This record gives sequence, structure tokens and C-alpha cells, in this order.
Amino acid sequence: GIANSFEQYARDWHLWYTSAAPEDAMLPGEWGNSCNELQKMLIVRSLRKDRVAFCATSFIINNLGAKFVEPPVLDMTAVVEDSSCKTPLIFVLSAGVDPTSGLVQLADEVGMKNRFSALSLGQGQAPLATKLIKEGVKEGNWVYLANCHLSLSWMPHLDKLVEQLQSEEPHPDFRLWLSSNPTKGFPISILQAGLKMTTEPPKGLRANMKRLYGLVSERTFSRCKKPEKYKKLLFTLCFFHSVLIERRKFLQLGWNIPYDFNDSDFEVSENLLNMYLDEYEETPWDALKYLIAGVNYGGHVTDDLDRRLLHTYINDFFNESVLNVPFYKLSSLNDTYYVPKDGPYQHYKDYISLLPNVDHPAAFGQHPNADITSQIRETHMLFETLLSLQPQVSSLKGESTEDKVLGLSQDVKEHLPELIDYENTLSILAEERHTPMGVVLLQEILRYNHLVTQISKSLVDLEKGIKGLVVMSEDLEEIFRCINEARVPKMWSKAYPSQKPLGSWTRDLVQRVDQFFKWAHTGTKPLIFCLSYFTFPTGFLTAVLQTSARANSISVDTLSWEFIVQILDDVNITGQPKDGVYIKGMYLEGAGWDKKNCCLVEANAMQLVCEMPTIHFKPAELKKKTGRGIYSCPCYYYPDRAGTADRASYVVSVDLKSGAATPDHWIKRGTALLLSLDT
Repeated sequence: GIANSFEQYARDWHLWYTSAAPEDAMLPGEWGNSCNELQKMLIVRSLRKDRVAFCATSFIINNLGAKFVEPPVLDMTAVVEDSSCKTPLIFVLSAGVDPTSGLVQLADEVGMKNRFSALSLGQGQAPLATKLIKEGVKEGNWVYLANCHLSLSWMPHLDKLVEQLQSEEPHPDFRLWLSSNPTKGFPISILQAGLKMTTEPPKGLRANMKRLYGLVSERTFSRCKKPEKYKKLLFTLCFFHSVLIERRKFLQLGWNIPYDFNDSDFEVSENLLNMYLDEYEETPWDALKYLIAGVNYGGHVTDDLDRRLLHTYINDFFNESVLNVPFYKLSSLNDTYYVPKDGPYQHYKDYISLLPNVDHPAAFGQHPNADITSQIRETHMLFETLLSLQPQVSSLKGESTEDKVLGLSQDVKEHLPELIDYENTLSILAEERHTPMGVVLLQEILRYNHLVTQISKSLVDLEKGIKGLVVMSEDLEEIFRCINEARVPKMWSKAYPSQKPLGSWTRDLVQRVDQFFKWAHTGTKPLIFCLSYFTFPTGFLTAVLQTSARANSISVDTLSWEFIVQILDDVNITGQPKDGVYIKGMYLEGAGWDKKNCCLVEANAMQLVCEMPTIHFKPAELKKKTGRGIYSCPCYYYPDRAGTADRASYVVSVDLKSGAATPDHWIKRGTALLLSLDT
């Protein structure tokens, strides 16, 4: 088998595993000739998840043809010719794409410019939209209703208007254009009656910058009274906009929350740049940075740490050096991305056309590992989609789905931890149960006891449901599907968020309960706390601050944290600290850790996370602001940094030495601490 091959050809397998494109490399030993394309995909999926999408693309091209992986070019003129006055034309919007300018240009080309009406839907726009449609039907106008997803309450009325078009005889020139983000609230009947179009945003810095320079006419390019400043800063503005859009591909390492920066943001910023350069003799850097990054682009940004990243970029791209230093470097790739020398409009476009087709992660300030991380996440999304499309039917051969789920549920039931005796804990803690730490312990016991009871009951009910002894409710159906797909049912994950698969989640649950069982059974606090085992870690950290405040007779509001990363291994830590707690179980993403010098370093190739040493969380009174050479590293409860509407993922910011690099370097890297992983 393949396991023997790993031992027999260990060196060859290691070379295959560490190769840049293992899907194109020959498999070691006899496996190179004995595997077909699909079987090779399975091996890649097991060992190098980040390359699955490339395998799938090659597989589709080889078996179906290249046209199934290449998006067709949208020909708007052909779309109009294929449509009729009764057919709505629907743009399905994707991030960074606005069809408005293309539609206005098309109306001009076909002589409909003076009979074209556009309206962005939103609150209070419904009566005007209805009026425009009725006028358009009579007079043969083109009506464009943008952003239908912002007016979902009006969609049933629009549905009726579209239905009326089918029975009436509208003016033959009439066309109804609609645009909407994908949303469940959009009427299905309109989708069925209409022509659907979507345009993917250009990918890569070169394609984005090329498109942005296409939005700036030669007249606009030469209107500024200070052309030398304007041309350089316009180039950095284009690069800034392109970087913000393209960072989305790094997922959580790019932005905590993905934002839809669009052409309007760029156009407004370009106007501001031109106006302020004309108005002021000295370049008003602070005003430009505030208006562009703080107000214009910053208006989209809702996460404080994303805003920090935005300001880091604008400080790099908008400063005096951009104007004074020849060939000012825009990234650590010194010979690739820089501000070209002054020249005419076409000179800048020619330079952009020489930029690489595929961007190196360093262009964004990212490590090459960031590509691997985002590709693994894409693979997970691909498999989740495939599983959701799988028919929910029992297997006709071999083990049935019901038998498989019964076996897995029995396995989970056998591994469930026992309940912690709450009443016994109360008597052991005695007076300590009223202390902040005692309250946290009792709350955690109640939450975990409730969770274990709920899991046990739902597994018993599921077993009865599969055997036909009780009716399968919606909740039981959901649990059945999740166990079959090795996912954690939503009912179980209400206690604390996690992205672990079912097997890892169950093992993790046992370890979590064990920490609190030992604490409750002995009445003695753990020597080192695992912060991720708390369902509400922020509550625990607040309790530590309250304990310190009471012991030192000071106000808890004056306390913050001092973080001391331990050089000693955990086995050598023999006593609890005088003040604060020792915390373990944190993982560093987007960087490595130098234990000897206690500072951040670059991660090794393919090292996506590294385990942090134990950190002493020490309450400190009136702590000074973060000093130079210190990176304020955000800590998240689980890999989804955005969290949910019910619960944030952010826990605390831990000050770490930034080492040889500046803190800004790690901000661009998206470096963060995670309390739990998705494996």
C-alpha cells in the first residue's frame, strides 16, 4: 500500500511533498504509473490540500475542455440583440465590478443616451422606480435599477411589474436593466424570465491598474496644475486601490472582513487628489491621507484592525519620499513595483503592461505561505459546496448512510466526557465560589454540563429516529447530515465557536472539560491555563484583572496587560506567578517565533502556524502606550477573524517584540494569534 511506499521512498515523497507544483510532478515509486488522474487528485487532496483547485482545473480541461474554466467575455451589444422588450436584463454583481459605466457607454453607442434612466435603489426610491418603468414601457426608454439587494421589500412589487410586461405590449425599444448582489430575497420568477450576466473583476495588480488608468482620460490626466506631483501620486493611488482589492484573495490573512471597494472610491479619491494639489502650495499629506484612507475607503471598513492595515498602506504610498526619491519602491520586490519616471499618459500605461501577470505575495507585504493558507481555505469551500450538492440518499451497496451515521454517533457518545458535579464543586470551593475566578469556573461548568447533556440527548434521539422509533425532526435531520459529513451540528456549536471537523472537535471537548474537572475536583487553579478551553475567554481575563485589583486595592479600570513570553519549557514552570496567570495553547499565524531572542521572525516555508510558548499575562497599572519595536498582535478565538453577528472572534491584543522587522511589516503579513485551529 501507499503507507509502505512512504517508508520505502521517504526521500522521494518528501521532495514531491515540498515541490512547488506537486500535481505536475511524478509520484514516487510504482505510484507514478499505477494512478489515473482522479486517483492522483485523491493523493494530492490528502497530502497537499492547497493544490486541489489546480488539480481540479487540469482535470476539467483534460476531460471537458478549456472553455469550462475560462469565463467568456461579456458582449453587451450581443446581449441587447438577444433580448426583447419583455425580458429583464440582470447583472449579478461581483466584488469590485460596477456595470454602470459600461451600460452608459452602450446606450451612447446604440443611440439611447437621451432615453436612458438610471436609479440606485434604496430607502424611498420605490415610487420613482415604478414611475420610470411605466414611462419606459410607453416611451421606449432604457431603465436601469441598480442594487436591487438594497430594496428587497419592494421586490414583490417589481415581480408584478415584470409579470405585467409579459401580458402587455411594451414599446419595442424598452429595456429593463437590473443589478443585484446574490441574495435569497431576489424573486426567482424574475431570474427565470430574464437574461443573467456577470463579469468577474480583473485579477492581479497589473489588470486592476490597467483598468483604473482606463477610467482616467488623457484630459483628466493633464488637468492638474502640479503635474509632477499629480502623476506620481495618481500612480500610487492606483497601486493602493489595486492592493486593497487583491488582498481579498488571502482571505483572513488579507482582511478580517472582505470589503467591496469599487471604482467610485477611486474616482472620488482621484478628484480629491487633483483638487487638493491645485489648492495648496505644500502637499497636504495629512488631509489627503485622512480623506482617502480615513473617510473614502475607510467608510467601508468596520473592523479596527483592518483600519490599522489601511492606514499602514496609505502611509507607505502617500509621503514626501514618493515625490523626492527616484523610482520610489512600492513593495519589498525592489525591481518590480516602483513609481516610474515622469512621462506622458501612455508612458505609465506602457509601464503597467510590463508588470507581472501573477503577483508574488511580497507585492502585498505577504509571506509566500499566505498563498498556501488561502488555497487551503478555498479547497475547504470547494468541498463544502460539493458536499451540499451531494444527493441525500442511502447507499445501495455496502454500508448504508444510516449505518455509517449510527456508527459515528456511537463513537461520539462513547468519547463524551462525564458531567462535572456542580454541587460538589460548590462545597469544595467554599468561600472561593464568590471570587471572580470561582464565578468563572462555576459558569464554565454549567455551560459544559449543558452542552454534554444536549449532545447525549440528541444522539439518543437520533438513534431512535434512524430506527424509526421517533419522528425525525428538522434538528435531527440536521444532526444526521452533519455527522455524515463529519461536521459539528449547529445545535452543539452554540456553546463556543469552532471550525474543527467533528472528530477533532470531540477530542478537543474532552480536553476542555478535563481542565475544569481537575480544577473543580481539587479546588486548586491550574498552573498554566489553556485560554482556548474557556467558552468566554474575555470573561476569564476580566476575572484575572479583578482578582489583581482586589489584591492590590486599586480600581480595575486602571489595569491593562503586560505580556512576558516564557523562555522556559512548561515542565520547568513549577509555581503560579505572584500576579496574573500563565497562558498556553496559542498558535501564531503569519509569522514564526524565535524562542532564543523572544521575538517574531519569518515563518519557515510551508509552516502555516507555529505554537507559541507559554505567556505570562501580568496585570499592569497605567501601562504606557505600545513602544517602538513592539507589534500589537491581535488574538482570535478561532480562524474566522470576523466572528459572527452574535459573537466576536477577537479576544485581546498581545504585545510581541517585532524583531528585525518593523511592526508595519507584521501588520501587512496579517500576523495574529489563534486560540484554536480548523484541524
